[in-house]
Amino acid sequence: MHSIHVRAAAFSAALLLAATVSTAALAQKKYDPGATDTEIKIGNIMPYSGPASSYSVIGKTEAAYFNKINAEGGINGRKINFISNDDGYSPPKTVEQARKLVESDEVLLIFNSLGTPPNSAIQKYMNTKKVPQLFVATGATKWNDPKDFPWTMGWQPSYQSETQIYAKYILKNTPNAKIAVLYQNDDYGKDYLKGLKDGLGSKAASMIVAEESYETTEPTIDSHIVNLKASGADVFVDISIPKFAAQAIKKAAEIGWKPAHFLNSVSSSISATIHPAGFDNAQGIISSAYLKDPTDPQWKDDPDIKAWNAFLDKYYPEANRSDAFVIYGYAVAQTMVHVLKQCGDDLTRANVMKQAASVQDYVVAGLLPGVKINTSPTDFAPISQLQLQRLKGNTWELFGDVISGDVGG
Repeated sequence: MHSIHVRAAAFSAALLLAATVSTAALAQKKYDPGATDTEIKIGNIMPYSGPASSYSVIGKTEAAYFNKINAEGGINGRKINFISNDDGYSPPKTVEQARKLVESDEVLLIFNSLGTPPNSAIQKYMNTKKVPQLFVATGATKWNDPKDFPWTMGWQPSYQSETQIYAKYILKNTPNAKIAVLYQNDDYGKDYLKGLKDGLGSKAASMIVAEESYETTEPTIDSHIVNLKASGADVFVDISIPKFAAQAIKKAAEIGWKPAHFLNSVSSSISATIHPAGFDNAQGIISSAYLKDPTDPQWKDDPDIKAWNAFLDKYYPEANRSDAFVIYGYAVAQTMVHVLKQCGDDLTRANVMKQAASVQDYVVAGLLPGVKINTSPTDFAPISQLQLQRLKGNTWELFGDVISGDVGG
């Protein structure tokens, strides 16, 4: 009788212990809307239609990458449910989609929504709601403002640091240049323009001889290019999205204007900009990069590009492999997965931001050698390095060193 009693006591102690352990495990799991034991819901807003629709492959690539992660078992056992909506690059529609994602779909966060005007339209809302607006697909400098907007974070190098690098190059190589600028008349265009002027410093006023701004609703920017040529400028700084960048390259060639042409990196895609503009028209254009260009023969046997091709074969076979936006989507999606892995079982919105703000020297497959991702609670600019590149033949050729732009938050 006695021995049975001891065994029963030991058994109930074991039960008690098991109960305590599972309660502790449950206690460690913390969820906000959008996260459960089995799922992480991620929202996204892309211009699948409208003037910026060439960027929509970013959303398609991200969806494919998350499918790959899910097929491989998910993140700490949870599957990603990626809900990507179209806003046509129209800020009022962005607001509508953000509300839908946060209030009806109840996503944990909004990831890599595209465009400066669209993200500007939802920034206050996201921060008031305390929902992460994470790794936005725009290089505007204002996403790096953790003090005023602790729920918004950029990803790519800031526009101002990019045009500062062009300014340094112009001052060094053609100090007497006459510069003409085309820019999109919104926060994105003005941010790049500010970087250029800051980079030229006291010489900006004398060196910039013409500025033309365009609206995304204009069917063509041909007349702006004609005006810029008339200014007598010998350097052209082109701050435009792919549709208009292709028009600018074509029109300049058509009217025989051959300035040194600096093209913002957001339009450096071979397939979205250069191919439609005509390779002959684009020779010698200078841009900058932080991602490996899949069309560059130097990466032919690169393990990153091999892995990227294998991923596309399996999950996104119809992708255009000469499109830089496909490698962009691949790289930023990896960063998102890295942060979610770091969150462990604490999938609260506050912890997502905490983990996003503590990334150190993270190497993403697809970034140029030497470019790493770094963030801190006071630095919401994950990538700050770029390398200059020049169009030669039908691909970009990198030159010079990897340079850091010196723009603070």
